[in-house]
Amino acid sequence: MGLVPSDLTSLGQRNSGFYEHRRSSVVLNLPGLEVFPGDLLVSDGAADYLCHPLLLLNSESKKPRWPFSKRGVGKDKHKHTSDLENCLSSVKITNFRGYDFYSLKDKTWDEVMETHHKLLTNQLDLRKQQEAVWELFTSECTYFLDHLLVLKMIFMNTLKYLQTHEYLLDVDLWRLFANLEELTQTSLGFVNSLFGIIKDYADASEISSSLDFISVLTKYFRGSLCQSHQTYCLNYSAAIFYLESLRQRDDFGIYLKWCEQNEQCRRLHLPELLVAPLQRLTRYPLLLKNIWKRSMDSAEKIMIYSIKEKVEKSIWDLEGKVKWLDNFQKFRYLQEIIVWPPLWDRDKRFFIPECLKHIFKEHTAENILSPTNRHLLYEGKLTLAESTRFLDVYLFLFSDFLLVTKTKRNKKKLGGSDPGLMCPSLTPELQAVIKEGGSCTVLDQPIPLDRLVVKSIEPLHVSVFGLRNAFLIQHENRYRQCIAAFLLQAQTENIKKTWMAQITTAISCFTKSQETKKISLFTLPAESSEI
Repeated sequence: MGLVPSDLTSLGQRNSGFYEHRRSSVVLNLPGLEVFPGDLLVSDGAADYLCHPLLLLNSESKKPRWPFSKRGVGKDKHKHTSDLENCLSSVKITNFRGYDFYSLKDKTWDEVMETHHKLLTNQLDLRKQQEAVWELFTSECTYFLDHLLVLKMIFMNTLKYLQTHEYLLDVDLWRLFANLEELTQTSLGFVNSLFGIIKDYADASEISSSLDFISVLTKYFRGSLCQSHQTYCLNYSAAIFYLESLRQRDDFGIYLKWCEQNEQCRRLHLPELLVAPLQRLTRYPLLLKNIWKRSMDSAEKIMIYSIKEKVEKSIWDLEGKVKWLDNFQKFRYLQEIIVWPPLWDRDKRFFIPECLKHIFKEHTAENILSPTNRHLLYEGKLTLAESTRFLDVYLFLFSDFLLVTKTKRNKKKLGGSDPGLMCPSLTPELQAVIKEGGSCTVLDQPIPLDRLVVKSIEPLHVSVFGLRNAFLIQHENRYRQCIAAFLLQAQTENIKKTWMAQITTAISCFTKSQETKKISLFTLPAESSEI
């Protein structure tokens, strides 16, 4: 079956100038485009690769790839913005003044007693204790009304309302607000319970009646108050980082500006409100200590002190969880961005036939970066002096080895990683590399700290090569022979000193831990040595 001239022409057009003559044969997920028979459908990732400017080598490559797709984009964007603003104008925010305790948050203990015609106790110590409990109550009122309720009613509920009207559907409520609903309910219950015992005390006819607050403190501080704050705090750093990525969007910016202009925000911005639960959790022990200091009954003091210790332990546990979670997330991300080239690519001295390369692929080097085995102590960008050039390198100092990598930009990748998915604890330098679609390629094998020697280089020896703030890293084998050396240059003398100090400290700590392990092995029971 032969080809007609039109078929030959079409075939020639496809082969000679794919992007010049048949750009419509790559169909992307763009609004307003139609799919025609014979069009080539590709995935989003493949489309990013195919449409990269470096692959468009003809003279028209500098022109917009989809000129027809941009018709009416500005108009559609303006309409979307207008519709979003109209939707926001229909949002109704409930006034917070409906709570019974709203009018009490700015009053003193004396003012409340006078309002209820309650005579103040003549016992100075008891009166000071009551004032300390009152401080706990009023500060919780402020926390609930001016922070948690504002976050929930103005920011979170407004976002939910917009999403029901199909705006900002891709914004993840949990990533931004975590368990805010639970936190709000718990704080409200705590405020109402404290308000109840204060009201009962103020309404009581007996002057000698006491403020029964121990049961409330026990119920909430030994219950869900600390736990709900822990859950929120564990998500906080990721939420702030997620918020920063969302700020770059016009539609989210319109929503954020509308919320922050509400008078009930009291000129506080969203980041200042999101940090409130962290600040509140750390303040609880101080408020409890204040009550404990002003209590006279010994049994009461023991009870308050145990509650205070419970809260402090909760904060210590949280710090450990935050560090562990941060370390885990960071290592998981490092596993993705650190590239381990095979032996034959890393060192041209080694010849491995193609038929034998599968043997080496069985042992993946990514398992080296395991958060359960090691910690990242220090990291940063330096310059490596080679025989004919200077190379930008990025060093990772772990608790048991040093890793030297070179930063490499992936020219086949356009957009880099999604900032909202990036680990918040990554350094700005590393984030910049990742956003540009880069990676860190390992230059040499990891250098164990017990095989590492660091030496300062005097300017006199290297100034002729244009090196400043230089120091030397040596990798020695078990026979103390130098098998690799890296001549590194820092940006400043202080950065050089910091790097040398960090490496020296890491070596010292690693050596001590190894000696401890050896001692523990020698002190094992006799039967273990026979195994």
